[in-house]
Amino acid sequence: MGRFVAGRCDAMDALIQRAIADIGVEIDMLEIPRLAGVVLGGGYGLGEGGVFVQNGVEKLSNDLDFYVVAEEGSTDADIGAIDAALAPVSRKWTAKLGVDVDFCTAKTPWRLRHDQDRLMIQELIHGYFDVAGKKGETLFAGVEKRDASAFPWLEAARLLMNRGAGLAMALESGDEAFVVRNINKCVLGAGDARLIARGKYRWKASDRAAELGDRLYSAAVEWKFRPSPAAVCTWEDARKAWLEAEAEVMASSGEKDLSRTLYSAARWVARRRTLGEMATFGQDPVVRILKRIAATVKSRGSFAPDLKKDWAVFN
Repeated sequence: MGRFVAGRCDAMDALIQRAIADIGVEIDMLEIPRLAGVVLGGGYGLGEGGVFVQNGVEKLSNDLDFYVVAEEGSTDADIGAIDAALAPVSRKWTAKLGVDVDFCTAKTPWRLRHDQDRLMIQELIHGYFDVAGKKGETLFAGVEKRDASAFPWLEAARLLMNRGAGLAMALESGDEAFVVRNINKCVLGAGDARLIARGKYRWKASDRAAELGDRLYSAAVEWKFRPSPAAVCTWEDARKAWLEAEAEVMASSGEKDLSRTLYSAARWVARRRTLGEMATFGQDPVVRILKRIAATVKSRGSFAPDLKKDWAVFN
């Protein structure tokens, strides 16, 4: 097995190794104020990155996702300056590698601790590669590691919200690559959400496929590792898988997960400057948006502009 790529692919592993070493040197040379460190996360950080093979030629297929940590106490202005300083590095290496080289908006250690129950943060601290600044063991020292089988129900709902949004956008898109990617990601997200809701999520995609025992999900995992121009199923098949997962996840929610709170209401009003639909007012924003996306997917309707704005704020 490779360090960055799923399966054995020495050439691509070596390419990533050289690239992130050079990217790390460039970042260190910038001496960006208030920057604590940068690590490679995502699929390649977990050792599950994909490789596209065409006519015997191997190419990277996933984005390179870099996570950026600012020093404790950094202000919004500090974070904006860090993001701006890294933008030219992103553009340069995106052009060189032929895949998006993304630097996430810098997060303070407080924000990482605050979001430590999020799937994204837990996957990051379970699989990353040091790139620049302080090492990850220092950057993530205050973040508690969770067991893969113990994610909160809301993370299953968040996965469905995001994959449902992608599915709705795919229905309206004329970009074939975008459609294929979102169909496959929808199948994966639906399966992952089911496992979270059942308390059986696993860190490795291959382990999740074995646990779920679903043929379509297993095919989507294989596509993730070695993508092809074709989707693993039709849009309608992905829609069916998503709707079945949404029904299971919503049925598994506890009374607390769907309760209305002043905090949830305040979050919505503060970030959207509107009350939104009164039928779901006071519920967690993820639940509110998921319900509207479910109605859109069920009806095969268009992704309404106001719903897209809600999703962009809370995804």
